[in-house]
Amino acid sequence: MKMRVNHYAVNPEVYRAMTQLETRVRESGLDRVTYELIKIRASQINGCAFCLNMHTEELRKMGESEQRIALVSVWKESPCYSDQEKAVLELTEAVTLISEKGVPEELYQRVRNYYSEKEYVDLIFAINLINAWNRIAISTGMFPGCMDT
Repeated sequence: MKMRVNHYAVNPEVYRAMTQLETRVRESGLDRVTYELIKIRASQINGCAFCLNMHTEELRKMGESEQRIALVSVWKESPCYSDQEKAVLELTEAVTLISEKGVPEELYQRVRNYYSEKEYVDLIFAINLINAWNRIAISTGMFPGCMDT
C-alpha cells in the first residue's frame, strides 16, 4: 500500500494548526480514557484504519483492558462501560452521523447530567476533531504503519 499524499509535508501550516487544536482539546480537562474512547468510536464509524490503530494502541499504553478496547463498537450491550461513558459514546455516534438525526434533546440532557456546559462543548470539539482527522487520513490514503520509516 502507498499513501496518496503526505499532508504533513505538503501543508505543514495547516497541519500545525490542527495539532494546536488537538493540544487545546487534550488540555481541556477531558478525561484521557474518555477522549480515546471517542476517537475509537468515531474512527470505527468512519472506517479509518490508521486512526483506529493509533487510538486502540494509545488505550493499551494507558492500561485499558482488551475487553474495553474490543467492545467499543458494541458499547450498548457491554457492561464494561459506565453510564457516563455510554452517554459520551452515544453522543459521539450522533455527532459523527449528524445528518441522520442530529443530536436529540434527550441525548443532550443525558450527557449534561454528567458534564457541565463547558465540558459538553469540550466533548463536541473532541468529537469533531477526530472526525476531521479521520477524513484527512482516509482522503490522503493513510493506513496503519504508513508513517513508519
